Amino acid sequence: MQNPVSANNPNPLAHIVQSDSTIDVMSILKPLWGYRWRIILFTLLVTALTALFVSTLDPVYKATVKLQIDSKKSQVVSIEQLYSVEQTDDFLNTQYELLKSRDIAERVITDLNLLNHREFSQSQMQAPLFNWKVWLANGLLSQEAKDKFEQQVVSDTPNLNDETPSLDDSQNAFFSAKDEFLLSLITPPKELTETEKLEKAVNRLLAMITVEPIKRSQLVNIHVEMVDPYTAALVANKIAEVYINRQLEMSVEATAQATEWMNGRLVELKQKLNESEQMLQDFKKDKGLIDLDGIVTVSANELSGMNANLINARAELAKIETQYVQVRDMKKEGWEKLTSAPAILSHPLIQGAISEEAKARSNLNELSQRYGAKHPEMRAAAAELDAARTDLEMKVNQIVATIEKQYQAAKANERALASAVWSNKSQIKKIATNEYKLNELKREVETNQALYNTFLTRLKETSATTAEMEVDFRVNVIDKALKPLSPIKPKKSLIVAAAGFLGFAFIVGLIILFRFLNNGFKTSQEVERTLNLPVNGIVPLVKGHSKKHRIANLYSSGDNKAFSEAVNTIRTSVVLSSLGNDYKKIMLTSSIPGEGKTTTALNLAFAVSAMEKTLLIEADMRRPNIAKRLGLPVGSAGLANVLSGSADLETAIYENDGLFVMPAGNVPPNPLELLMNDSFAQMLAVLSEQYERIIIDTPPVQAVSDSLIIGSHVNKVMYVVKSDATAKEVVKKGVGMLLQSGAPVKGIVLNQVDIKRSQREGYYYDGYYDYYGYSK
Repeated sequence: MQNPVSANNPNPLAHIVQSDSTIDVMSILKPLWGYRWRIILFTLLVTALTALFVSTLDPVYKATVKLQIDSKKSQVVSIEQLYSVEQTDDFLNTQYELLKSRDIAERVITDLNLLNHREFSQSQMQAPLFNWKVWLANGLLSQEAKDKFEQQVVSDTPNLNDETPSLDDSQNAFFSAKDEFLLSLITPPKELTETEKLEKAVNRLLAMITVEPIKRSQLVNIHVEMVDPYTAALVANKIAEVYINRQLEMSVEATAQATEWMNGRLVELKQKLNESEQMLQDFKKDKGLIDLDGIVTVSANELSGMNANLINARAELAKIETQYVQVRDMKKEGWEKLTSAPAILSHPLIQGAISEEAKARSNLNELSQRYGAKHPEMRAAAAELDAARTDLEMKVNQIVATIEKQYQAAKANERALASAVWSNKSQIKKIATNEYKLNELKREVETNQALYNTFLTRLKETSATTAEMEVDFRVNVIDKALKPLSPIKPKKSLIVAAAGFLGFAFIVGLIILFRFLNNGFKTSQEVERTLNLPVNGIVPLVKGHSKKHRIANLYSSGDNKAFSEAVNTIRTSVVLSSLGNDYKKIMLTSSIPGEGKTTTALNLAFAVSAMEKTLLIEADMRRPNIAKRLGLPVGSAGLANVLSGSADLETAIYENDGLFVMPAGNVPPNPLELLMNDSFAQMLAVLSEQYERIIIDTPPVQAVSDSLIIGSHVNKVMYVVKSDATAKEVVKKGVGMLLQSGAPVKGIVLNQVDIKRSQREGYYYDGYYDYYGYSK
């Protein structure tokens, strides 16, 4: 097989095939077939126990009475219909709950004297065929506790509060608590009071009653389930009878309560009506009110006219205020600036004065072209211009004064109108307040009068129609309950069949669950499919050899032929694979401790030594045990001594039954540093010249890194996997670490395989010699 670690394969983990996510049906069916007799036995046991239990169950009969519940409306007291309910789902649901009420159940129990019936009386119940509580207590109670319990039973004064019998000092508090708990199980319960008995009987009867409405109808079925069929029919009919009687009682009681209540309310309403009428008269007298309608109308008209005048005054004020503000702002800059204001410029007087001033100025300019400044005509023209300007200034001042007076007058007028409107509003508010209070008192009188008249009328109707309401009833019995002829439960055959099926499903599911939870390798095919590595051999589980040194020499002793043949198979695989490859240096390792790699290495070395000169090197210098297994002297020199230079090769190698062994030697403080030294590689080169085969036992890959270092110096790595134990992910991780470090992993040894168990579970192993029984 080509080494997966090569230049053509840069990813040494690529050849490890991940587990297929699909479910292998055969991998599920095989263990089920192996456990078929256990599955059958468990299923039969569950079925038998269920059948035994079901046979002790009492048959239950169901009696049914059918009622019609009709809510015919009563013509009595409608506010609205004081004690008559409209036909709605809410009404029917209420009646259904009343049928299951405790009051009806208590009346049925009392009328039929069910407290003495065997299904309601604890004293008349049949004792169970097997009382597991008593059996358990008799087996676990101490003798002192038993003696005290017998004394309590004889004296007929059981007391659960008594202290548990005293125990010897050698007994601890656990046994005292145990006796106290067991005594509480077997001590007879105290006698119930009559109230408690009735309460338990009511609860039990309510559990037996089922109310089943018939859809889209006023019919309802009342079912009663009991062991006694005759009593079941009797109870069902009694429930209907008690329910009807209770409705009659409720109707009469409701009428009496309504009449009494309405008489009391009528007196209260009459008193309230008188009080409201008196309050109305007192208010009119106090305020001097005769007719508010006319007053309110006049005040409203006046207020409307004032509001209109106020709006006009405010509009006029806003208009004049605009002119006033323009004039006020330009007045500071002189009268000439005021002539440009729109309010002044638009005035006819100003327009005429400006026209005269313009003519005088034009005349002066024409004369200035012909005459000098002192010419008489020039002087006359200048005097004319001054007069025109003086007239213009005077008229501007007059108009400004007029605008200011108009503004003040408009402002005073607006204030006066606003004050008058406010005064009128206050008066109207006062009148409106009195009007509101007066109307409120009138409405109070009218309401009290109407309510009093209504109650008086309904009270007369109730008194006149009481007899009619009592006769007009709403519940009818359609079908009375008859004694049932056959039980409805338990369905014994169905229960037994279901229990058998569930028992079968449970044991099958449990087996499948355990198989899935056990994530170890079970077969060589599973190893090759998951790791894509060949299985060099399968080593069976050896039972009855508790001593490790016995298992280490098991091949050479020949006591277990199956084990020897399995080791021979691995040896054959090693020899055949070496024909075309130089697999002289072989390393054995595993994922974790306890997988049997050292035992495999020892027995494989003994097997190979029968054909070739073989050296076994114990490279597990952290937890060495080969020297002890082979009986070498304590403190024998070994690999650690050679690498540290304290011993040479000749003194560190021992011969045992034709096998040359180099133990670990004295445990060094730094095994990894010794292995990383060049002296280890040089030692292997020297030993390769002296021996035909070198087998190296190394520590587990997941524990330390020693195996990763040694793997780079060998020709072949054989990975030991404990069957059905080491998780697949752990194995894949260990193999991946070796491949990443450049170790030539060439095969897997599936160790400690329980062949007989695997045969029972339907697995088989290719390459295992004794699988077919040839070694027997």
